[in-house]
Amino acid sequence: MWCLELLLPLLLFISDASCQWNVWLPRDISAMTNSCVVIPCTFMYPSGIRPSRGIHGIWYFGQPYPQLFPPVVFKSRTDVVHESYKGRTKLLGDLHQRNCTLLINNIGTEHSGRYYFRADLGGANIYTYPDFTELKVLDQPNIDVPEEIVSDESLELTCYAPDNCPDMTPEIQWMYTDYLPDPEFSTDLVEESNTAVLSNTLTFTPRPMHNGQLLGCRVYYPNTTLAYERLISLDVKYAPRSVWVNASSEVMEGSSVTLHCEVDSNPPARIAWMFGDQELLWDTASNVSLMLDDVTPANEGIYTCVGDNGYGIMNTSLYLAVKYPPHEPVVNDSITVVEGTTLALHCSTQGSPAPTLTWLKDGQLVGTITADELSVLTIVEITPQGDGQYRCLAENEHGRASSSLNITVEYAPVLLEESKCTVVREGVQCVCMATGNPEPTIEFYLPDLNITINETDGRYNFYTHTDGHTSTGMIKLREKGERVDNGSPAVNVHCSISNAYGRESILLELQQEKKYMMAVIVGTIGGVAVIAFIIAAVRYVGHNNKKENGNPRQDVVLENPALYYSAVKKDKQNLRKKVLKTELLGSKFNSILEETTGEDGDYQSVGTMAGLERQELNYASLEFIGARSREGASGRRDDGSNYTEIKAK
Repeated sequence: MWCLELLLPLLLFISDASCQWNVWLPRDISAMTNSCVVIPCTFMYPSGIRPSRGIHGIWYFGQPYPQLFPPVVFKSRTDVVHESYKGRTKLLGDLHQRNCTLLINNIGTEHSGRYYFRADLGGANIYTYPDFTELKVLDQPNIDVPEEIVSDESLELTCYAPDNCPDMTPEIQWMYTDYLPDPEFSTDLVEESNTAVLSNTLTFTPRPMHNGQLLGCRVYYPNTTLAYERLISLDVKYAPRSVWVNASSEVMEGSSVTLHCEVDSNPPARIAWMFGDQELLWDTASNVSLMLDDVTPANEGIYTCVGDNGYGIMNTSLYLAVKYPPHEPVVNDSITVVEGTTLALHCSTQGSPAPTLTWLKDGQLVGTITADELSVLTIVEITPQGDGQYRCLAENEHGRASSSLNITVEYAPVLLEESKCTVVREGVQCVCMATGNPEPTIEFYLPDLNITINETDGRYNFYTHTDGHTSTGMIKLREKGERVDNGSPAVNVHCSISNAYGRESILLELQQEKKYMMAVIVGTIGGVAVIAFIIAAVRYVGHNNKKENGNPRQDVVLENPALYYSAVKKDKQNLRKKVLKTELLGSKFNSILEETTGEDGDYQSVGTMAGLERQELNYASLEFIGARSREGASGRRDDGSNYTEIKAK
């Protein structure tokens, strides 16, 4: 404490060499409650300043800014100080000697904090120094306890008490040392930055039996009632002595299992559950349990419990076996390839026991069955028929699992056999069908007219349809065109099919053309023949009537009108039957007969792009009138013969 007296002349010498506002005081200082403390202080100011009214000083608590009204600890001009410092403070130094040392008596814990000094040299020469002293007021001594107290190793425990009060010198005693083996005590006084600390060190070698034993440090001031105590409990540490875990076990996949570990050590060890090199769980305790829920094959292996408290390590291991059916196989991702590509499909899984692997395509077996956890299916130069779903099936005695992938094969367009041109009722219809991936684009080209058809306009009916990888295009040609020598329509249509992998143009053949033309010719000739026959029959009967009766229109009377119309209707039905019978000569194309036969029986030409318009066939109406003789209504002549008059209505 009294080393301050030796340092002050040196500080004053330094102050003479300085021309700035500076202060020196200890950064930290401590004291026991209800005792006192001296804060050493030396200040300096610029040499050019001449105090006109002497030198005064002020001590502040908490902060250095007067405008914030900090508590005044001491003021040399007046005795006005903060309530909590009244009668407690005294300036020990001489301000004219630039000594600002402060004494605080009967301090309490509420006085802990920062203390600032302010020099007042008169006029504007007032300055608060930013440096401060941090005062710590203690209500019990400090004991320096090592972080580790290890059994059978020498231990030192040190008790500290501040010695910054000039009127009272503390003393230190250790308590409850009777059960310690050969304890030793040593006292020391340490002064740093004009602050003093008294210490007493206890040295001994602890044993496990001393774990938990109480030790105490007592600080007291002779000739006073001031005494302070602090107790500690010895924590004698030792390495783990035992580690216990479950026995090795076997579990089914999906179940739960608990692995338990207990470690005997002091302090409680850091218990860690290890799976290989991976730490799964740890805690500082006497026991730790590892819960494994929904166990999978990945959980199978060796588990080790490691106890480490810093003074020793011990571990014990167990093996956990997991039984399980095959897991969902891992296969290639679904892919899109070009025709001709060679593929290798991989299927891997895990199971206990090892599963069998089977490859299926669209439900059908492909490749070979493999009794392993890996199977490779090789497809050499894949074709469009290889397109589809591939499934890998894994099986063992515990169950089965499968995974699928889709292979999409892209290829150039291929024309289908259904592509053709045919004669239809409206004219000529051309159909073009192609398969490919991506779906082919279809266009029609008429080389004679240098026209590409890919949409519907006023002359062409065009439409397309896509179903899967198959595209269908169709046009109907309604315009009339020329005919070749055999009478067939001159059809010249090209179909163009294309996608990203190719383009092809094909001339579409005219299918079933002869059958259609035969139906037209036979139907037309048959219809004309029937009509000619009917006309000839009518003329023949009329001629005979003229010979027998003279004027057949003379004196004709209908005796039975109902019978007349019934007979006419019957004759019309018979006539239709004859015509239809003739139409059957054209087989299933009898409709063409109606379309190509007009009222006058003339033939309607069909050209390359002919639109065959449907026309109704009208039949001549024949009325068969039962005539009577000139003599009466009996209808018999004098010679007894009957006659019938045919009259066109």
